[in-house]
Amino acid sequence: EMITLIATLKVKEGKMDEAQEALKEIVPKIKAAEPGCLAYVPHRVKGDDNALLFYEKYQDKEALKLHSANIMTSLEKLLPLLEPGMDIKTCFEILP
Repeated sequence: EMITLIATLKVKEGKMDEAQEALKEIVPKIKAAEPGCLAYVPHRVKGDDNALLFYEKYQDKEALKLHSANIMTSLEKLLPLLEPGMDIKTCFEILP
């Protein structure tokens, strides 16, 4: 069963430009290293200058497990720019 994650992260004040630059480097690497990651799309959020929202889609539990195991390494450049904590919603599609 495919799994979708909606993750909201907070960027430290004044660090959004740096965060966006880091993501331009990070996202293609994740897509290349994780074939089971079908979508990994960071967004800025209207009305909240410090929020990043990620839309992520994984082929199955194994693909998500691989992503989770790699996260500290793959997001190494982004993590120092973030406030602690993140909101992650795990979702399952209603329609195929």
